Amino acid sequence: MWHDILMIILGLIIGIIIGFFTARFFIKKYMKKNPPINEEMIKTLMMQMGRKPNQKQVNQMMKSMSKYM
Repeated sequence: MWHDILMIILGLIIGIIIGFFTARFFIKKYMKKNPPINEEMIKTLMMQMGRKPNQKQVNQMMKSMSKYM
């Protein structure tokens, strides 16, 4: 009886660990393929703040954003 309960708990723990890493892998893959922000959004944000963005500034922002993804 204890053996059965222990096997169920062990199976749940292993399933949670495998599920976590699988979900993490797919989320990272999705975010790399479909980034939440792109160059047009950065340009729009900078223009709303009253700055005229040049390509160098946009590239720096994209590089800094991709570092955290």
